[in-house]
Amino acid sequence: METTQIPVEALTEEQASAELARLAALIARLNVAYHQKDAPEVSDAEFDALRRRNEEIETRFPTLIREDSPSVQVGAAPDGAFGKHRHLVPMLSLDNVFDAAEFEVFVGRAVRFLGLSEEQAAALQFVGEPKIDGLSISLTYEKGRFVRGTTRGDGTIGEDVTANLKTLRDLPLRLKGEAPELIEIRGEVFIGKAAFLAINETQNAAGERPFANPRNAAAGSLRQLDPKVTAKRPLSLFAYAMGASSAPVATSHWEYLERLKAWGFTVNPLSTLLAGKAEAEPFFERMVRERATLDYDIDGVVYKIDDLALQDRLGFAGRAPRWAVAWKFPAEQAVTRLLSIEIQVGRTGALTPVAHLEPVNVGGVLVARATLHNEDEIARKDVRVGDLVQVQRAGDVIPQILGVVPEPGRERAAPFVMPDHCPVCGAMAKRPEGEAVRRCEGGLTCPAQVVERLIHFVSRTAFDIDGLGERSIREFHDARLVRAPGDIFRLPEHEAEIATREGWGKTSARKLVKAIEERRIIPFSRFIYALGIRRVGESNAKLLARHYGSYANWAAQMRAAAVIGSEARQELGEITGIGGAIADEIVAFFAEPHNRATLDDLLGQITVEDEQAGGDGKLSGKVIVFTGSLSTMTRPEAKAVAERLGAKVTDSVSKKTDLVVLGEDAGSKAKKAAELGIDTLDEAGWRELAGLPAV
Repeated sequence: METTQIPVEALTEEQASAELARLAALIARLNVAYHQKDAPEVSDAEFDALRRRNEEIETRFPTLIREDSPSVQVGAAPDGAFGKHRHLVPMLSLDNVFDAAEFEVFVGRAVRFLGLSEEQAAALQFVGEPKIDGLSISLTYEKGRFVRGTTRGDGTIGEDVTANLKTLRDLPLRLKGEAPELIEIRGEVFIGKAAFLAINETQNAAGERPFANPRNAAAGSLRQLDPKVTAKRPLSLFAYAMGASSAPVATSHWEYLERLKAWGFTVNPLSTLLAGKAEAEPFFERMVRERATLDYDIDGVVYKIDDLALQDRLGFAGRAPRWAVAWKFPAEQAVTRLLSIEIQVGRTGALTPVAHLEPVNVGGVLVARATLHNEDEIARKDVRVGDLVQVQRAGDVIPQILGVVPEPGRERAAPFVMPDHCPVCGAMAKRPEGEAVRRCEGGLTCPAQVVERLIHFVSRTAFDIDGLGERSIREFHDARLVRAPGDIFRLPEHEAEIATREGWGKTSARKLVKAIEERRIIPFSRFIYALGIRRVGESNAKLLARHYGSYANWAAQMRAAAVIGSEARQELGEITGIGGAIADEIVAFFAEPHNRATLDDLLGQITVEDEQAGGDGKLSGKVIVFTGSLSTMTRPEAKAVAERLGAKVTDSVSKKTDLVVLGEDAGSKAKKAAELGIDTLDEAGWRELAGLPAV
């Protein structure tokens, strides 16, 4: 909670790490609700702002990017009720922009990546397509015959809904004319507005719960276990993209859309070929005007670079293509009264002010709380109890207060003052120099910090114990069943007692015990992250796990690193991505006797797996340095190619470097590579090694 909505530019590295962890867990939960349960908890605008905040933090702190970052994760794991199928080509998502300036940044980034001249950039064509608010699907055809249909799932594996898709009138079971031997076609299943109203009338007449919106109705209809139910629902389909293909089908995206229509698919008739980037904003404004007149929901416009050869060169960055972007419609706002300000205490002791509001409807959701970030933000906005405030749901389940709405003539309350003592344990709450956050100094004697640390310990990206969430942790802590991490794995001894507690039963208690037992073996990187060491997010945990290999080695090295100037301390500080502040926190953690005792107790209950060297790319595990000017590709493109092949690209040459690629005017790095006896390649040799065509 403590980092919720602190402005990105005001975040410290520690706060950024904690915020990225919070966003990863929150977005993953919202993805499950949206993609798997068809019951979204937030609006699309709010979800987009969450992802946008995550990307802004990662841009500012690239070394903190997590293994489970929303920028590299898509959707949610498929539901076990359906068969699973792996997409031949990952079914990824899109980055978002919200105005013309951000669209210009997207275009500029692609132009720089490709190294295009001004003339070439001006000639770039785009295709604009209304972004349908439905359910993304992938359709596989073999020899022109429809053989399989799957949902997006987690982007790699989706749910097999073939039988249900066969009931759609818009889906051709056989492609007209010639088609590749094998092709994946992507599209969006949706329900029109009129059809949605008719479905809800039927639901109400039958005494059943109506759907919240057309997107939910489409997703719920397609994911019926009985295809006969799906057949009764008026589902529609727009096709718009390609996955894998055994043979080329077009040279441009616009040409591909024409092929889709020739094969028998419905393509959105509003899709438009744009002569250049200058036509993007007028097309967006047109969609804004026409949005209300359409019989289906759209939540923005998707822009794609038309040239498929350029799309192939641009490739993907994390979860999204570099050649496409979604320009989303803006978030919603409302005005309400600030009733009170509550101070919440997080697991690192940070005190966060949260506003309690007179409930107000914002974008279809009743809002009663909003973040106030920290004391500097309260002072900057001059927010006081009793004020009329503007609220925006565009960044969190807990919205943010944008500012005060003036009320001339009304007497305001006194300015809010942050407490100098923890409201939970009464310990001093001090604001470290240079930080925006005030912290409780009670440490693990503060119940709030203990509970928050335990909640973090069992969270999805840590131990991921199903059924043991925030509510259960608080309950078991209050009952003195769980006071430390090791106690969690002693809960099975209390199964009978848990079954008798209010809200529990024999079945739920048994499921909890089963979930705990399934987590007694944990990967090393997850274990490090679960410890909740300050400044150590999941990305840093992965770096540490890969470097040290095993918990035993890591613990021994961290104890040795307590000696300033020791070889172990120097090695820790030289790990790429682990700065001095992070190293200090890790060493301090192991220096604390209570922490070591807690670890010993926990390790008596679980097994920490050694980290395995991963990756199966052609250059997996290799450390590569590019130096000098490349003539056939830009440096970012070369780096992207190397990383796709499993390599790690660094900027400095050391004994750990495996290969140095020498461009023109290579300079000192080439000299150092020669001194260290490191293999080198010129640009032509690099292209051959990477499997790129000669130029």
